[in-house]
Amino acid sequence: MQSSFPRFTVAPMMDWTDRHCRFFHRLFTRHAVLYTEMVTSAAIKHGVRDRLLGFDAAEHPVIAQLGGSNPAELAESAKIVADYGYQEINLNVGCPSDRVQEGRFGACLMLEPHLVAECIAVMKAAVSIPVSVKCRIGVDDQDPEVALNALADAVITAGADSITVHARKAWLKGLSPKENREVPPLDYSLVYALKKRLGDYPIAINGGIVTFADIQTHLKHVDGVMIGREAYHNPEMLLKVDPELYHSPAPISDAYAALEAFYPYIEARLVEGTALHTMTRHLLGLFQGRPGARAFRRHLATEGVKRGANLDVLRDAIAHVDRTVDHAA
Repeated sequence: MQSSFPRFTVAPMMDWTDRHCRFFHRLFTRHAVLYTEMVTSAAIKHGVRDRLLGFDAAEHPVIAQLGGSNPAELAESAKIVADYGYQEINLNVGCPSDRVQEGRFGACLMLEPHLVAECIAVMKAAVSIPVSVKCRIGVDDQDPEVALNALADAVITAGADSITVHARKAWLKGLSPKENREVPPLDYSLVYALKKRLGDYPIAINGGIVTFADIQTHLKHVDGVMIGREAYHNPEMLLKVDPELYHSPAPISDAYAALEAFYPYIEARLVEGTALHTMTRHLLGLFQGRPGARAFRRHLATEGVKRGANLDVLRDAIAHVDRTVDHAA
């Protein structure tokens, strides 16, 4: 395994892992690697780049995930992403949404491994930072073992530095994106077999992973673990990442300390004109299991969206939570 390969990453999640979310998650762990939402190469070429790619240096280590299938456009986008200061570029070959299929990127590219390889090759030629792939084990009626191995072999030959595998098929017809995250059965053994066949080549696993016991089990077979929804809906779990996986203390003691550390960031963004709810919507998973957690969420959801909402709204929401109750993240 490459020494720089991350052992724990928080998955790229559309509409969730924006810059505010990443800054907040970074308060809980120094070592977890964070991802942007998927950004299409067309958006980078034609859109407002600072809005799409801007991030705070405190978010590092952070990876930018790109979507697309036009090699020249991806190479151009890769250069732009590298100039922004991201540590790695990841190509999405796993998203199953209809919009993604119409744009000929995401999971439908599992059907075109040679095109994916061409995209990786030109991106590698364009930048000096690592370029990686996130994929599924197959789509629709593909034989998963054949599909996964074909894609892996193609992108490795093209120079991909690592592969993260969501250990489910994607059904492009008949299932919604939400159903594609839950309905197709998980096949971890297929990912383990890929890693065993490829030897030292870095492979990470994603899909259905919730607990640190799960993580430790997977790390006996692969080099890295990616967690998505559990990290977002229960950000306090990130407090365990550094102690349990990197043998170093967590940067803060609990969720209250994380919020205190988040206040200056929120204040600075409010001055810039950012609405409070665009930041506090990422906090709704805090305080699970504590008395007052529901009132905390309700207050943020109803008051945080109002015009002129400020930090007082967040402080009032926190006041609903019973701080005397111990809670293990």
